[in-house]
Amino acid sequence: QVQLQESGGGLVQAGGSLRLSCAGSGGTFNDYTMAWFRQPPGKEREFVASISWEGGTISYLDSVQGRFTISRNNPENTVYLQMVSLKPEDTAVYYCAARSGPIQRVPIAYKYWGQGTQVTVSP
Repeated sequence: QVQLQESGGGLVQAGGSLRLSCAGSGGTFNDYTMAWFRQPPGKEREFVASISWEGGTISYLDSVQGRFTISRNNPENTVYLQMVSLKPEDTAVYYCAARSGPIQRVPIAYKYWGQGTQVTVSP
């Protein structure tokens, strides 16, 4: 059973930066494809970024491409989401997720989830 814990959220002004971290435990971290999803207020959860177990394959939501960077450190069981040039529309609860197998962009494909961390971007 894999447990995931996000950290690093907060309140930032538009144009600012944040780095989210997701620490994994209870499993072999490098067995899993890792992803970040987000859920804006009143909206459905959406894919943000994903990274394969060895880091060789990465996928991004079009609207964050060039502003967000996903990375992972397998020896430290951690995946990161570096976010720059943040916009008010990036405001959401951000979730870390893990799955066995290749990258997928839908929440239902991911078995393990963290509790989420709030990111709020003010105008």
